Amino acid sequence: MDIGLILLKVLALFMALTFHEFAHGWVARRLGDPTAESQGRLTLNPKDHIDPFGTVLLPAMLILMKSPVVFGWAKPVPIDPRNFKDPRRGMMWSALAGPMINLFLAGVLAVVFKAMLMAGIHMRGLLLFLIIAIQLNVFLAIFNLIPIPPLDGGRVMVGLLPPRQAMAYSRIEPYGFMIVIALMYFNILDRFVFYPIQVILRFLGIG
Repeated sequence: MDIGLILLKVLALFMALTFHEFAHGWVARRLGDPTAESQGRLTLNPKDHIDPFGTVLLPAMLILMKSPVVFGWAKPVPIDPRNFKDPRRGMMWSALAGPMINLFLAGVLAVVFKAMLMAGIHMRGLLLFLIIAIQLNVFLAIFNLIPIPPLDGGRVMVGLLPPRQAMAYSRIEPYGFMIVIALMYFNILDRFVFYPIQVILRFLGIG
């Protein structure tokens, strides 16, 4: 087991999850909800977003099992929809902010990666970290956009549907992760997750 590679993956995951949660809280604050800020979660300090299982234990297990995909989650940033002028829309934009910042971060890192190569800077460790971070940010963005609550895509869907349909759709949230796991087990999500990831990585010049 390459300890250096493990550390690079962990660092990349911490960075991706930290920006993801920060974006949720930042957009919520811009839309009128100060809950994340008042609880000290509007920060880029990773330790304030760490979830013992989702940020540490699960990724460690996946890495030790040599899984081709490493992912996890952070502590959800607290958001109170009652502080939004339009609660459903406020939740939708706050949810969308997480995946969007991951895609933006992947794009910025891809520019840095290409600039280093063009400048003849071949620092193997840094280049490897950039590749891992780009892939991980794209994966987290696309995975979270799956339109099943409590994933961000599910909250976006609830914001787009008419009120009655949105309320009915939101009721599947307690079973959301079980549904996602079942869809992954039967390879139903492959074309909806891995194909867009491959397209985006090729566009960024990393695929």
